[in-house]
Amino acid sequence: MTEEKKRSARAPAKINLTLHIEGRRPDGYHDLQSLVAFAAAGDFLTLAPDDFFDLTLEGPTAFEAGDGGDNLVARADRALRAEKPGLRTGAFHLVKRLPVAAGIGGGSSDAAAALRLLAAANGLPPDDPALFAAARATGADVPVCLDPRARMMKGTGEKLGPAISLPPLFAVLVNPRVPVETRAVFQKLGLKPGESLGYGPHPAIASGMDFETLLRVLKKGRNDMEDAACVLAPVIGHVLAVLSGARGCRLARMSGSGATCFALFETCRQAGHAAKAIAQGHPEWWVKATLLR
Repeated sequence: MTEEKKRSARAPAKINLTLHIEGRRPDGYHDLQSLVAFAAAGDFLTLAPDDFFDLTLEGPTAFEAGDGGDNLVARADRALRAEKPGLRTGAFHLVKRLPVAAGIGGGSSDAAAALRLLAAANGLPPDDPALFAAARATGADVPVCLDPRARMMKGTGEKLGPAISLPPLFAVLVNPRVPVETRAVFQKLGLKPGESLGYGPHPAIASGMDFETLLRVLKKGRNDMEDAACVLAPVIGHVLAVLSGARGCRLARMSGSGATCFALFETCRQAGHAAKAIAQGHPEWWVKATLLR
C-alpha cells in the first residue's frame, strides 16, 4: 500500500456533560437523556484499504484496548461488511491514547472513526443508513460518535438530536486508571424493569447559549450513574473532590459510567494550571486539559 491511499481520522473522547436515567424498560435496557460533547483529546486511526482486515495498535493504552476480534474497530468492520456485502476493508492502525473502560467512549469513538474511514474508502455517503445500522450493532455509544459534535442523545443511544452549538468549554479530564464496567454500574443502580428514578426532567438545552447560561443549565442537570459508580470505585469521589477544589473550577462531574470525571473552567489558562497541579499531585492518574465542543 502506498501512503497516498491511506486515510486517517480522529477519534475524540466523548464526554457526557449530563446523563439522566429516565427508567428501565420492560426489555431490561435503560432509557437515558444525555448532553454529549467531544474533546480535542482522543485516539487516532488510519486505514490502508486492502482486501483483508488487519488491526495494529500502539500508544500508552494500546495493551488495555487489545487488538483481537473484540476490539470495537474489528466489530465495526464486521458490522458494516454485514450491511454492505462486498465492502472493501483494509489494514487499520490505531494510536490509542484514551484510557479504556473509562466512561468517555474511547472504544466507541474508535469504532465510529473506522466506519467513517470505511465509508470514505468505499464511496459511501456519510448519511448512508448502513453506517448507522452498523454503529448500532457495534455499541450503544457508537452512533453519537459517527458525527462527533455536541448533541442530545436519548433512548439507549439510538435517538440523536441535531448538532448543538456550545460556547468554548475549557475542561480538565481526570481518570484514576481504575476501569469501571458499565453493566456493573447499571446493576448497582438497582432499577427493576418498568421502574424510574423520578429525579425530574432534563433541563432544556438551546444552541448558541453563552458560557454562563449553559453553566446554569448544566448545574440543573446531573449524572444519575455517579453515586452507583462511586460505590463500586470510591476513588471517583476523591477525583471529584480534587477537581472541585481546583482554582477556577465551575462544575465537576463524572462522565458516562466512570471513572473519568471532568471539570469546566472559564479560561484555557485556568484549565491548564489546574491540570498541571493535579498531575503533579497525582502522577498515577491520567490528566488532560482539553477543549469540549
